[in-house]
Amino acid sequence: MRLPALLALVTAAIAPVSAQSAPTVDQYVIAGRIVDVAGGKVLTGHCIAIAGEKIAAVEPCRAQPENIPTIDWSAYTVLPGLMDLHTHLADAGQSADLALPLKTSPAATALIGAKNARDTLMAGFTTVRDVGTYRGLTDVALKDAINLGRVPGPRMFVAGAYITKPGGGGELNGVVDNEKLPEDMRYGVSVGPEQAAANADFLIDEGADFLKLIATGAVLAIGTEPGEPELSVEEMKAVVDLAAKRGVYVTAHAHGAQGIKNAIAAGVRSIEHASLIDDAALKLAKANDTWLVMDIYNGDYIDDIGTKERWPEEYLRKNRETTDAQRQGFARAVKMGVKLAYGTDSGVYPHGLNARQFKYMVRYGMTPMQAIQSATIRAAELLGREQELGSIAPGRFADLVAVKADPLSDISALEAIDHVMKGGELIR
Repeated sequence: MRLPALLALVTAAIAPVSAQSAPTVDQYVIAGRIVDVAGGKVLTGHCIAIAGEKIAAVEPCRAQPENIPTIDWSAYTVLPGLMDLHTHLADAGQSADLALPLKTSPAATALIGAKNARDTLMAGFTTVRDVGTYRGLTDVALKDAINLGRVPGPRMFVAGAYITKPGGGGELNGVVDNEKLPEDMRYGVSVGPEQAAANADFLIDEGADFLKLIATGAVLAIGTEPGEPELSVEEMKAVVDLAAKRGVYVTAHAHGAQGIKNAIAAGVRSIEHASLIDDAALKLAKANDTWLVMDIYNGDYIDDIGTKERWPEEYLRKNRETTDAQRQGFARAVKMGVKLAYGTDSGVYPHGLNARQFKYMVRYGMTPMQAIQSATIRAAELLGREQELGSIAPGRFADLVAVKADPLSDISALEAIDHVMKGGELIR
């Protein structure tokens, strides 16, 4: 057979396969400006082609076929869906009543979580990492309900419960004897490496996507001090090793510098809060590529609302002792180039106000672009999902937000999101 005829035959044979593999575009978004978080720049005159749940192309706008629905966001700045990596959706919320989580049944907690999930999604946060609940596994139930389309909400990655020492920062202290608390409030209570690993195994079996260790005391837990280490390095390492075998990672609640160092030594992927971090711990985090998720907004909320509502004085005292130190630590982390991802501790303050932290991050050293990246592509990297989430690029989920004002000129514009899309579905 002559070469031209052979090439024609091969072309004819493969053409149907190529046509079948190309995604079928079912909507276009005309964007005024697109924040390219991967490149750290802004694109103008571009459109986003969407096929099902995913982005098919980001390309200069052209005449679109009349039979494909078009969303006109030409007057808006379009960003990837925002991500908050420290939330507590499936929880009763913070108040002066220490017993509230105990008074709230698992079913009621899940229903509260459904409202919190909707409020979070409507605020433009299309993905969250829910880092623990007093009512163990209600976060798993909420995640499953969202994934099944039963309630609206963000994509959730959940911890299932806190892995904590008895009476530690992950326990509901000061209400009844802890041994009398319901079983679902103590799934992660651990003494020794063996029990810590067994509890971790249980939580993964029950649907946890990652694990949460309580490495130090907590601000909002009676009888614990943020600067004091709690779980031992050996206990935390047992959980990290078990998690690695099961294909998940571990994060650690750690305020105090020594607890942070212990958690990094145990091999955790990220540190939550890091309120009292010192330079040695910052250097250790950078050397080990350990992420920091620092909730530098809600100290003001606790001081204001907590004082007005008469939260326990112990809470208010510990908050005063950590707020400014945490913000200074954040500023040093930015200067040192430590990995930082966006996380707010929503649930301490009302859900849906997650974007209030952006201006604090800019105030304490980030550029607006860096702050946006922390809640998009950097957050996706921490999750290990950067090929699916966190940027406006082919193959990623069509999770988009649009805002009339320019967040790169005024980051607080993200506190009033105009439009939200999750997985190609227009939410608002």
